[in-house]
Amino acid sequence: MKLIFTFLLLLPLCLFAQPQQPVEEWTGKTILLIGGHPDDDHQSHGTLAMLKDHGNDVHILILTTGNVGTKDPKISRNDLSIIRRQEQLDAMKAIGLSEENYINLGYDDGRVEFADREELVGKLVYYIRKLKPNVLMAFDPGYNYQVWQKSDHRAAAYLAADAARAAEWRLLYEGQVIHGGLDAHAVEEYLFYGGNIPDKNTRVNITEYADQRVEAGMKYVSQFSSGWKDYLGADLSKYPDGEEQKLRDGISGRIMVEDGKSYERFRYYKGAPDGLGHGKRD
Repeated sequence: MKLIFTFLLLLPLCLFAQPQQPVEEWTGKTILLIGGHPDDDHQSHGTLAMLKDHGNDVHILILTTGNVGTKDPKISRNDLSIIRRQEQLDAMKAIGLSEENYINLGYDDGRVEFADREELVGKLVYYIRKLKPNVLMAFDPGYNYQVWQKSDHRAAAYLAADAARAAEWRLLYEGQVIHGGLDAHAVEEYLFYGGNIPDKNTRVNITEYADQRVEAGMKYVSQFSSGWKDYLGADLSKYPDGEEQKLRDGISGRIMVEDGKSYERFRYYKGAPDGLGHGKRD
């Protein structure tokens, strides 16, 4: 018995930080997802579709145009930027979101960590104060230690966290408050994706929305198909035989299925941004 008690004490405290109201029951909330690239929302598509269907106001904010992410030597950065914007909008349409709910800050893919950090945080603070999200979805910056992620994902994780903290203090970026007519805003809840599997403490039943997740993911032809190396357009019928089914199977295979139900997993946190990366300390 003593060993069991000791084991329970050692379990990460974040495992018990469940939403008081299950995500499946959320309604009337404003949700803001911050990502690095067009397609960074794909692992949350089922949850986003469900939240929209349940009467929540869902917005997606992406830091870059995705203008570097290809191995196809025929595509220019400008062309890729256009392609990936359309893929993002088509994916959003598949989960019930319109272009009005999309924000892109226009930074270059692969270079977010070299951008002016104060300026970039200020832009995120602006949208947090403007949209007043109850829930912020972002890459997980890590629980008790940093999660390694590729550069733009790593930057997006910390920029989102820093912006959430800054947004609640009216004397930070005070011009937005004094001259812009905005109010300081404190985000209440967080859903982090893309982190360590052991840190995930919440899973969302997306069974009714799994097909929408697959259809949305299939819009990212330039990223998830052989179009990564040889882009032939958005129409999958122009690709080698079996390409469409291969892509569908690949996206479906990344969905967690248990007892016939489909899930997406997150690390849920509620509280001040100062504590989102760690449990209780001495």
